[in-house]
Amino acid sequence: MKTRFIVSGTGTGGHIYPALAIAKGLKEKYPGSEILFVGGSYGLESKLVPQAGFQLKTISAAGFKRKFTLQNLTVLGKAIISLGRAWQIMRQFQPQAVVGTGGYVCGPVILAAMLCGIPTLIHEQNAYPGLTNRILAYFARGIAVTFADSKKYFPRAKWLKVTGLPVRSELVNTQVQPEKARQLLNLPVKKRLILSFGGSQGAQSINRAMLQLLKILLADKEKHFLHVTGPSQYEDFVIQARSLGLKMTNNGNITIVPYLNEMPLAMTAADLAVCRAGASTLAELTAAGLPAILIPYPYAAGNHQEHNARSIVNQGAALLVREQELSGAKLAEIIGTLFNSPDILSSMAWSSKKIGRPQALADILEMIATFI
Repeated sequence: MKTRFIVSGTGTGGHIYPALAIAKGLKEKYPGSEILFVGGSYGLESKLVPQAGFQLKTISAAGFKRKFTLQNLTVLGKAIISLGRAWQIMRQFQPQAVVGTGGYVCGPVILAAMLCGIPTLIHEQNAYPGLTNRILAYFARGIAVTFADSKKYFPRAKWLKVTGLPVRSELVNTQVQPEKARQLLNLPVKKRLILSFGGSQGAQSINRAMLQLLKILLADKEKHFLHVTGPSQYEDFVIQARSLGLKMTNNGNITIVPYLNEMPLAMTAADLAVCRAGASTLAELTAAGLPAILIPYPYAAGNHQEHNARSIVNQGAALLVREQELSGAKLAEIIGTLFNSPDILSSMAWSSKKIGRPQALADILEMIATFI
């Protein structure tokens, strides 16, 4: 009998990428096993899961509003239908274990598994857990969390382990030294390298601040800036840069790209990052031992990015700048202080590496192994 697993992570990349990492890990650990991904019809999973080579079954679900509204009655009706659909999938596929990483669809999937007597594991990415996972914690056999700070939100967990969040294998397995990484990226080897980005789609506020920062540090030849604008914002960024007198090819200390496939290599090459505080980003920063200036996205559900950032800041691996305080002048001040205080920057890098959990996937797979 083949080993079968169901993995579910829906809606956003923060849920889907860890789910895919776990699915790939299960496939490697159990050769010949069957992996079924259960998700929604319209989330990123509808594109990313087939691209990764996994079968996808979809069910319809929606999230409850945090305050009582008539819309929640409609959502409740969809939840009941979704639970029935998920139960059918469990009975047909008969998995040995079910793993959920969050999102609306995970609710009915985990509940259906419980009703069928199938062991379940949920993985929580953020320091402040989402509503779905806080509810599912009452039913799951095991809970894996990224941040130790989130343990207090699961007081009745049957089994909870701080595993961290799975990161790309390129970061875990890299043997490339920073100097070589810079050569591979065609970046200066001797200068201080600041890597800045706002997520896969970019961030307007970070782009604005970086334009101001680059203008301020135009004449600074000791530093090099690798900035990722996001694909949709690249042309506008370049136009604004030119209006400020920034010449992308002639300044000598600026590299601007719309997207960076080689992000693990860039994190290895950099001395400092300026970025958002999504759980996946922080997991990769700490796996690389890269100190950071974190600018949490202020509209994330439950303000979870600020919770994530504070967890890292409190351990000495990063500094926090809230969005309403963000400006090029503020970044220039902080960057100047850090690079003029090499002991502080070195201490931040050491703390980042210390709290990184490159073995996260192995720990999660070990938890799952106890179920089968």
